[in-house]
Amino acid sequence: MTPAPTPSTLDVDVLVVGSGAGGLSAAVTAAHHGLKVLVVEKAAVCGGATSWSGGWAWAPGNPLARADGVDEDREEFRTYLRHRLGADYDAGRVEAFLEAAPRMVDFFQQKTSLQFTPGVNIRDVYGRTPGAGTGHRSVGPSPYNARNLRPELRAKMRHQLYETSFLGMGIMAGPDLAKFLSASRGSLPGLLHAARRFLPHLVDLAVHRRNMQLVNGTALTGRLLKSADDLGVDIRVSTAARRLLTDDAGAVVGAEVYGPDGPYTVNAARGVVLATGGFPQDAARRRELFPKTPTGAEHWTLAPAEAAGAGLDLALAVGGRFKTDVASPAAWCPVSLVPYANGRTGTFPHIMDRAKPGSIGVRADGRRFVNEADGYYDYVDALFRATPDGEPVESWLVADARFVRRYPLGMAKPRPVPLFPYVRSGYLKKGRTLEDLAAACGIDPDRLRETVERFNADARRGEDPDFGRGSTEFNRYGGDPKVGPNPSLAPLEKGPFYAVKVVPGSFGTFAGIDVDPRARVLGTDGRPVPGLYAVGNDQASVMGGHYPAGGINLGPALTFGHIAGEDLAGVR
Repeated sequence: MTPAPTPSTLDVDVLVVGSGAGGLSAAVTAAHHGLKVLVVEKAAVCGGATSWSGGWAWAPGNPLARADGVDEDREEFRTYLRHRLGADYDAGRVEAFLEAAPRMVDFFQQKTSLQFTPGVNIRDVYGRTPGAGTGHRSVGPSPYNARNLRPELRAKMRHQLYETSFLGMGIMAGPDLAKFLSASRGSLPGLLHAARRFLPHLVDLAVHRRNMQLVNGTALTGRLLKSADDLGVDIRVSTAARRLLTDDAGAVVGAEVYGPDGPYTVNAARGVVLATGGFPQDAARRRELFPKTPTGAEHWTLAPAEAAGAGLDLALAVGGRFKTDVASPAAWCPVSLVPYANGRTGTFPHIMDRAKPGSIGVRADGRRFVNEADGYYDYVDALFRATPDGEPVESWLVADARFVRRYPLGMAKPRPVPLFPYVRSGYLKKGRTLEDLAAACGIDPDRLRETVERFNADARRGEDPDFGRGSTEFNRYGGDPKVGPNPSLAPLEKGPFYAVKVVPGSFGTFAGIDVDPRARVLGTDGRPVPGLYAVGNDQASVMGGHYPAGGINLGPALTFGHIAGEDLAGVR
């Protein structure tokens, strides 16, 4: 019998398992400091949930803010986080994040192809909390043309999430989105902007078979991949890490991986970074940790299928600690399920439509349960709390005819895109009257009528005494500045009426691998596991399971990835 061939061996300084923002940040940082870095990605494409995200990163005190004349004291950030995180405030890790976030932005801005644009008007969610910011605490990736990537590297890129695109073309939050929405009202500048963006996209689809105008998360991934490629990082897709290797002292020294050509061993002289995207696709852990998810299937995450807890399993196998004592196990996001003719079901994240004037969220009892214009996390959290045990956790976003022609309602686009395909598929429910709509959705008709009439009377005055919608800068920023007296409020009065069902989803997990301020994995004894790091959603959230601002997934992912890369290189 011929013996099996000995698996090949690859020697590197650093092995990064996963290719989202955290993993690529660590890889680029380590490679910049002269280390030989290998990135392995289980999926056939890179980017993970990062590529499907909005791309914004919360990085308070960043140099783009200072360049615009905004130089906030770090104590303001601490104050805000202390109030929002409460007992979950981890002073050591928070301080590491606040100290390193500006340095991270400066490093990428000055040394790599990752260039940022400032979040000038992006507010922190809880504007009445001491220390809350009214802008400049976030950065997003500048748009990027995929032609700057080698074809081989471009082939390794995850596409824009179809549900958050227009026929595969990404639209960036801020002026880009505002101009597209103005086109729905016949604005000539808006129509010209839409034409300038969309016509080249059609050419790109015909020539390159993909979106080449990268914005949001795809721009972040593309720029990070270009930066890694420039520094000689070896990036291998369809390659999974199966087992971590340790020496006699328990230090992690590499991993067994399996790629397209079979298994081989990677020796990592400096260490291994876990960045596999957390466990939002692990139904068993969802059943155990997520509220009102009795089978684990009652949840629809926006993360790719590969984010199923591989990094957590690897860490636990070598003595790592699973931190579950967080305020929430996941970064909640309300989603709707989009049926397609081919049988596939898409997942649409309700980020911006909830704040637009002229819609409300109700449960089947016909009652509102939340300030719809607050953060996406708050919407789902309130839905969990409002749903009695044993009932399905679901709600309906209800709007009138005027709303659906001006703004998106979930996947349904405003004028000039027709609505009938969404109604025909069952994604949108439609009723000539509120009672007709209630019958189509299974909503209490009398209570819905009462709720809408009460809401309308208050909205005409620009008030929401029940939930305070439109009372914070965050609410008003998400509304429509052309609507008064409150940009977040308008009555629902012009039929026909429409609704889309909204259910619990998430961007990723907050529970995860316990780490120290240097992103080193902590063992069950509370001491670091030598040679092992965790970043991104593999790492237990530095926010302790809270969602104080948009971008608190990507900001810490990039920052702790940068910290890990520096630590592996021994430069700080």
